[in-house]
Amino acid sequence: MVNSAWERQRQCHLHSQAHYKRKTKQTCEIKRKRLGQWTAKCSQANTANSASSVSSRALTLLLFTVVSLKGAGLVKLILTLSHDPTGSQGQFPITQNVTVVEGGAANMTCRVDYNDNTSLQWSNPAQQTLFFGDKKALRDNRIELVRASSQELTIRIGDVSLSDEGQYTCSLFTMPVKTTKAFLTVLGVPGRPEITGFTKPAMEGDVITLMCSTPGSKPAANIRWFRNDKEVQGTKELNATGKSFTVRSSLQFQVDRRDDGVAYTCSVEHVSLSNPYMTTEVLEVHYAPHLEITHSLIIPQEGQYLKLECVSIGNPIPEPVLWSKDGGELPDIERMIVEGRELTITTLNKTDNGTYRCEASNHLGTSSAEYILFVYDPNALGQHGPDHALIGGVVAVVVFITLCLIIVLGRYLARHKGTYLTHEAKGAEDAPDADTAIINAEGNHVHAEEKKEYFI
Repeated sequence: MVNSAWERQRQCHLHSQAHYKRKTKQTCEIKRKRLGQWTAKCSQANTANSASSVSSRALTLLLFTVVSLKGAGLVKLILTLSHDPTGSQGQFPITQNVTVVEGGAANMTCRVDYNDNTSLQWSNPAQQTLFFGDKKALRDNRIELVRASSQELTIRIGDVSLSDEGQYTCSLFTMPVKTTKAFLTVLGVPGRPEITGFTKPAMEGDVITLMCSTPGSKPAANIRWFRNDKEVQGTKELNATGKSFTVRSSLQFQVDRRDDGVAYTCSVEHVSLSNPYMTTEVLEVHYAPHLEITHSLIIPQEGQYLKLECVSIGNPIPEPVLWSKDGGELPDIERMIVEGRELTITTLNKTDNGTYRCEASNHLGTSSAEYILFVYDPNALGQHGPDHALIGGVVAVVVFITLCLIIVLGRYLARHKGTYLTHEAKGAEDAPDADTAIINAEGNHVHAEEKKEYFI
């Protein structure tokens, strides 16, 4: 009895499922027939509108429902098609390429000169819809709507990264769909430069290589080297890391003492920077000392005050400075006072004559300098006074002779000029007429060479 009741219940359930499937199949057939009828009517309406040209912006909307069976339920797909048989020729989306610095914001704008309320859409390089009209399609908090109208769709992409670069598509959903492209260029900002390769301190004669590097630039950054304010050429190296570049530049040179305290600057220039990035390192060079002695008197005389200074050049600074005379210690420490690098001798006398030497050293070497002192007798120097007077007398004589020659030459020139003026018409005073005077005049043609004129 139980088995019989269960069997009847199962048969009833199977009969109900079969009936439901038949009804569903019949419903689908009815929908397909209606879809075919609506499509035919739409085609006829489009043909009629095209023939009569009732309106240049006529729009026919076809709304249909496709019903499909999936599992135990119905899934409805609603499509909206737009067709403009007369006005779509003037509708075309307009975009512009955009360049933005990494981390900044990019506005992507799509415009249509005139539109019949057809929807605009923005898609990313992966063809993912970002906005369809004013409806956001992609869940990305960086992307937001700026303006949506029938003639414009503007969106903003914030905190732009290098991965956002590519070709974006604006679509206008006419029949057929019209699209235009806009390329988003993302500039990779270079990192702050770093200088490596410094050895502190460097030794004179060493060969060192300075390296400056900056990562993350797109396009590749440009590196320039400066020695103080003068540009020097380095060797550039480029490495690609994904879409960005790491740029390195090396500078190799042999160190000498002239490089001590010199500032080497690495400058990074890039289109994304308003001012170049710079970093500077000051080179420290150690070298052996070099000494010189300067003196306060040109001609030391007895009784005068003399100061000698030992000028040392070296790094580290050579210390201490040791003074000596003629290879031994200073003989008179009461008059010969040493203060650091200076030796002061008070009240000079003949006993101070000799060779004075200063010596200093650092860990790279030792250097020394010498000064030979000869103290003059003021009275002996006075005997040389007539020599100066003699020189003055010679100069006076030379000046006097020169003046005499000028006077004699002037008188000679003046005398010859008077002769010319006196004899110019000689031989013409006795002529009976002017023609004869001209013929008989001395110096007319034959003696023309005697007429000389002198100017002073």
